[in-house]
This record gives sequence, structure tokens and C-alpha cells, in this order.
Amino acid sequence: MNKKYYITTPIYYPSAEFHIGHCYTTIIADAIARYKRLAGYDVFFQTGTDEHGLKIETKAEEANVTPKEYVDKIILNAKDLWASLDISYDYFIRTTDEHHYTRVQKIFKTLYDKGDIYKGEYKGLYCVPCESFWTESQLIDGKCPDCGREVNFVTEEAYFFRLSKYQKKLEELYESEPEFILPVSRKNEMLNNFIKPGLEDLCVSRTSFKWGIPVDFDEKHVIYVWIDALTNYITSLGYPDETPEFKKYWPADLHLVGKEIVRFHTIIWPAILMALDLPLPHQVFGHGWLVIDGGKISKSLGNYKDPREYINTYGVDAVRYFALREVPFGSDGNFSESALITRTNADLCNILGNLVSRTIQMAIKYFGGVIEDKKCYEALDEDLLEATKDLKNKVDKKMDELKINEALDIIFDLLRKCNKYIDDTTPWSIAKDESKLDRLETVLYNLMEAIRVSATLLQAFIPSTANKIFAGLKIENNNFDNIYHKTPKYVLGDEKPANLFERIKEN
Repeated sequence: MNKKYYITTPIYYPSAEFHIGHCYTTIIADAIARYKRLAGYDVFFQTGTDEHGLKIETKAEEANVTPKEYVDKIILNAKDLWASLDISYDYFIRTTDEHHYTRVQKIFKTLYDKGDIYKGEYKGLYCVPCESFWTESQLIDGKCPDCGREVNFVTEEAYFFRLSKYQKKLEELYESEPEFILPVSRKNEMLNNFIKPGLEDLCVSRTSFKWGIPVDFDEKHVIYVWIDALTNYITSLGYPDETPEFKKYWPADLHLVGKEIVRFHTIIWPAILMALDLPLPHQVFGHGWLVIDGGKISKSLGNYKDPREYINTYGVDAVRYFALREVPFGSDGNFSESALITRTNADLCNILGNLVSRTIQMAIKYFGGVIEDKKCYEALDEDLLEATKDLKNKVDKKMDELKINEALDIIFDLLRKCNKYIDDTTPWSIAKDESKLDRLETVLYNLMEAIRVSATLLQAFIPSTANKIFAGLKIENNNFDNIYHKTPKYVLGDEKPANLFERIKEN
């Protein structure tokens, strides 16, 4: 039986069309999910949308449509975008799904019956765009610390979750599970800025708007966004029913979130799970932002283009590769078309594309496309053969550490070695001596094996390109089980391969 792996993105807020920042998170999650599948895991990869709240209700009113009509259009567009990016999710949850709706009501009632939710009155500061409550001390220059906009003072009857009850348990969690939150800087931020100053009970219902899941035993209240949104990770599996899916996949192995919502996923979410007596997710990784000119990509600022413009202009794998390779995972990184073009030309065109093209062309030119290992080795081969043999173990280690960009760099280091190997062995010179044809065939075989092993790993990151490489080598797609089962003979035919990537001219 395959080992399971459950990975999630956050459920995105569909107040406007998705931008490259949403794509960044989802591409990373997709690469991890694909990698685990190739390694033989039974993967459940979930993404989705968080569709309730005052902001959506207000935007729908401005557009003169119902909230559901407003979000339906954006969700259709989001699903099309994920298809354009080759996102291989297994489940797309919407908080407006009927099953989620009823399951959240049951969870709320369970917490109420246990005494972990109680009725009171909320008086405090509220940021509408972020749908977040803040204390005076948490504001920055009197404004929301997340988005920098004005907050409103609100007073209303509300239900509260006893978050303060779980302060000690959360501190113990952080102490006993040092990798529960990564990077470590995020854990320190949660401890020092939120937990140690003292947790306050959390407002979990509202009466000032209607667009949400009603509390079924007190219907003037709608369930506040975090109980509604965070429980998506278990309602999708059938909870509170003990379904086969829930038993199989929970707890989650990795919640992948942007750094701005780490607090909700590492304080509120584990506290809810503790209250429900459920196992906690193994890990929450709070990655950095893609920024444009030093500023966060923002729907409200409108400083972005539809990501399909980049996909249509440069290709899906160029966009995927840039997102995965350019930024050390966990840090903020700058997104620009100029950087995308530079990275595409340098890595995908020069290193990978040229290597595959000239290797296949030499195989066709010198041997009619039929290549076997003649085992005519020389000292020059050792570095390439060793690097090929070690590649998967090195990449595995980086993927386990979620150092995605470093994993890709290791693969491209082997591809760089391939190009150097061509320069050092000079196949065109060997071809002039008929007595050395076995040596020439061995050189080309070594190159093709290195390319095949690299392409097997690259399926997780740039799947369309990996498939083109397999097609060029005239072999079936590999998984990790047979990555080191050498191909006994390559039979390529005599058709000149198409370029994997065309060099992009900068304007």
C-alpha cells in the first residue's frame, strides 16, 4: 500500500481575478505533489476558494449581482488559469459547496456544546479587506498591520472561540515539534508577537452581514471566516463523519500558505483541532511574497497582468520554472518580465534546450538515431556518470527540505555538466576516426542517459517540457521506480527534433 501525502494550498479569496502571486503558491504545491506521486505516494492535493464575508457581499452589491453569482465567475476563471498552468490538483473546494456548508455548522455546534464557543459581545477594531480583528497594540500607525488600511471600531453580539484556553498547548506544540512551522523565522514571529503576549478569545460569528454560513441554532449570526475557511482542510475529506477519505489522508502533511496567513494556520487552526480532539497537520510552511518593484502584488493596487498573458507569450513551463527557480523558497522575490526572459534564455533555452537538441542531432547524424552503450569509457566520463547516479538522492534531500529552487539548481548542474562534457569530449572530432565510433556512441549514450534521468525529475516542475524530451528520446515517461533502469537502446529515427525553447528577444 502506498504511503499517503496530503498537501494543501490556502483557499484563495475570490474578491477579484487571481494574479501571479496566487500562481506562485499553487505552482509550488503542484511541483511538490507531482514529485511525491512520482516517488510512489498516494497524493491528495487540494486547493480552492474562501467565498464568504463582508468584502464579497459589498463587491456583489456594487456589481448588482448576488454574492454567489459574483464569485462563480471568478472561480470559473481561476479553474481555467490552473488548467493553463498544468496544476494537477485532486480536489477543488469552495466554501459555498453544500457539503462544506452543513459540515461547518456541525463543527460549530460541536465546539459550542463542548463549551469552546460561547456567546458574548465584540467591541474592537476590524479590517474589512483582510476580514481580521485587531487589538490597538497590534496596529501599525493606527492601521491594519497586514494591509496598511483603515480599521473600523465595531460593536456587536458575537460568538467567541476560547483561543486563550489553548495558549499553553500551543507553546508546548512549538517546543515539541520544532518543524511544525517553517521557516523558523515564522515560528519565532508567532511566539514573540502573538502567543507570548497572551492570546485573546477569537470572535467567530458576525451579525452585521449575511453572506456566510448561518449558525443553525442562532440564525441571525453567520459563522466568521476563520472557522468557515480553516475547516475546509477536513470538511473536504468528509469530517465530521469518519469517512474512508478522512481516515486515509488526515492529518495533512503540508499546509502551504503565504506568510500573511501563517498566524491563522499555526495558532487558530491547531487550537480548533485541539478542541475537536483531532491530530494536527505535520507542517505549515509560510512562504514569502512575489513582489513587483519592491511592493506586494495586490488586487487592490491592480499592479499586475492576467497570468495567462505571461503563459501565452513565454510558455507555461517558462512561467512555472521561473516561479520555482527564481526565489529561495520562504523569502520574498521580485517578479518582472525581464527576469522571466533572462531566466528562460539562460536556463531553459541555453542549458536544457540546446543540450537536448544537439545531442539528438549528433545521434541522428552519426548513427542514424540508434544508440547503445558500447562501454568504451574514459576518465572524462567519471564526473558525468557519478553526477547522474547521485542526482535523485540529492534532489530528494532538497525536496524533503522544501528547497525547491535548490532542487532545480542541482538538476541544472547536471545539465551544465552535460554541456561541458560535450565540449571536453568533442564528439565531432571523434567522429572523424572510424576506429573510435564505439567511443563516440558511448559518449552520446552517456549524454542521453543523463538527459533521461534529468527529465524524469523535471516532470514534477516543468511537465510539458519533460514529456517533449521523452518524445524526442522515443521512450516512455519514467517514474522514480525505474529512473536508474538504463535504457538498453535508443532508437530515435531520423527526424530532426524541434527546439524545446526558442530564445526570447528582449524589447
